Order: sequence, then structure tokens, then C-alpha cells
Amino acid sequence: MQTGYHTVIEQTVKGLGLDLVEVQRSAGGLLRVTIELPHTAGEAEQYVQVDDCERVTRQLQYVLEVEGVDYSRLEVSSPGIDRLLRHEVDLARFVGEVIDITLKMPIGQVGQVAGQGITASRRKFRGTLEKVDLKANLSADAKPQARWQIVWRDEPKPAKPGAKVSQKKIDAAVQNALGFEWHEIREARLAPIVNFKGRGN
Repeated sequence: MQTGYHTVIEQTVKGLGLDLVEVQRSAGGLLRVTIELPHTAGEAEQYVQVDDCERVTRQLQYVLEVEGVDYSRLEVSSPGIDRLLRHEVDLARFVGEVIDITLKMPIGQVGQVAGQGITASRRKFRGTLEKVDLKANLSADAKPQARWQIVWRDEPKPAKPGAKVSQKKIDAAVQNALGFEWHEIREARLAPIVNFKGRGN
């Protein structure tokens, strides 16, 4: 649910030709605003510069004062490695990336799960984001599939120290997939995974 100042901030940021990613209030009155340059599918990523943050900061300081928004410090920055995914178009933009999602309802009431060992009350998942081809292998009487899914592997538990493990009984990793629709998601973010070769590698 958006607050009044959130709407004012979003309108101000868009008026300066940028997109609002997230607004956070922290202890001590810190108001943190995350912005990015508009993204066009198929084009190379463009990134926010210091000048962009300065422009937005100056404008927001004026607007927030006029609106009477109470805060002690304003911080404007670009998205971090755990950036929030705000719209379904963000999912299409970050297909192939590892993401964290929190469901509105436990998996017993949402999506489709393949694999074993998943608790029915579980809401939080981390996996590689994939877009599902709804036309693939879909017969006329088949149930509709989820539009998106995340896929991950559960590695077998390590043997207890001193325990003898037969090579014939070594458990293989189990691959799991969770299908979901955008409206079933409470929150989705890129997983904060540090890769010094870049996310795309």
C-alpha cells in the first residue's frame, strides 16, 4: 500500500525522466529513495549517474518541504544487488537471474511444485527465474500453467562425521521448480549474490 509521500516521490522522479524503484523509511528519520533510468527491452542497460541522484535530491527536498513530509535525512541512490522487482515487466527483464520471492500464500495454495521435500507452509524461495512457454506440450484439456517459475537444486545432506558412506547410496541433488503468477507474489528481489565477473556471466 502506497503512502501519500510515496506518490509524490514517484511523480517527482518520473517528471525528471527516471523510474522509481523503491522508497524506504529507516530508523532515525532516514528516507531512502532508489531510482533508475527507464529500461527498454532489447537495449543495453543504462545506469544512474551521480548527476541524476543530485538532480532528484534537489527536487525532492523542495517537493517534500512543500508537502510537509517529516524526515531527517534524504538519500537517493541507484539499485543495489538486491534490487526490488516492482512490476511483471521486471521479471521478463531479469530472466536467467537468481531471485528471492515471498509468496502471499503458502505453496499448498499457489502454483505448481515439482520435486520432493518442500514444506507445504513455505513462502520464501530462491532460484533461477525462468519464463514458461505456455504453448509447449499443452493439450486441449490440460490445466493452465504458471507463466513464471524459479528452479533450484537441493543438495543432499552431508554425512555425519565418522559415518561410513557407501558410494552406491550417495543421494543425488534434487531439482525443484515452483511455478507462479505475478499476482501471487508479495515481494520479489534479485538475490544479493556477489559475482566479480558480473551478473551476466
